[in-house]
Amino acid sequence: MPAPKELDPSASLAALYGAKLRKLRVRAGLTQRQLGDKIPIAHSRIAQFELGNDTPPEDVNVKLDGLLNADGDLVDLWGHIQRTPYPDWAQKFMAYEAKASAMHKYMAHSVPGLLQTEAYARELLRLGLPWCREAEVEEKVAARMERQALLRSQKPPLLWVVLDEAVIRRPVGGGVVMRDQLARVAEAAMTPRIEIQVLPFAAGGHSAMGGSLTVLSFQNGPDVAYLEAGHSGELVEDRAMVAQHSYRYDLVHAQGLSPEASTALIRKAMKEFGP
Repeated sequence: MPAPKELDPSASLAALYGAKLRKLRVRAGLTQRQLGDKIPIAHSRIAQFELGNDTPPEDVNVKLDGLLNADGDLVDLWGHIQRTPYPDWAQKFMAYEAKASAMHKYMAHSVPGLLQTEAYARELLRLGLPWCREAEVEEKVAARMERQALLRSQKPPLLWVVLDEAVIRRPVGGGVVMRDQLARVAEAAMTPRIEIQVLPFAAGGHSAMGGSLTVLSFQNGPDVAYLEAGHSGELVEDRAMVAQHSYRYDLVHAQGLSPEASTALIRKAMKEFGP
């Protein structure tokens, strides 16, 4: 059995939580699988919590605290993590994003944050973080809206987005919210340095079916990739791996409708959500 991966508790709050969780689990004489069975959740989730790649939902965290006799330590740490607008795994990516000269995104499930309306973002956060209080959701919505200043800067990056057709068909928040969101996307498509494509259902299977994918490029320095699934993400900096993800994006881009046909399909979807 390979040795456990070394943890750096100083790297982030999530890493500190993970190191504490591992310490308590080992002290209790439990394997990740045994602890997962007691919750119950998959042992792979316990591994992700310990590595700082994911944070448990509130009910799972409370169970972990009790099972491991943490005396409220895990509950307290979890509260600090939730009060930050962005999870640790997203912050390094956003630091890269702020410096990028070009962003190429395939979005599997939702409109990218840089193009979201406030109402759409609020609904996504409510759905994805059902344990968060309303005030916490509003903090995260405000932080997401602030990020959009990137596109209003004097030298905005090139933004090329491929939206899976599911993104424009799924009624997140109801007809009014979706109609306004699609209008925002259609408007953005008319903006210099922003290109929008739709990957239609008719395209069938494709190379990025595992989830959303972003490739960032810079004036100076190598590209980086970012893989996103739900409310977790992975930043990829290894050049060989980034090249593979960039190739996957290129294949998806080639299967998408033209920007003109994509905008027409988006406007058609708007009408289907109501007048």
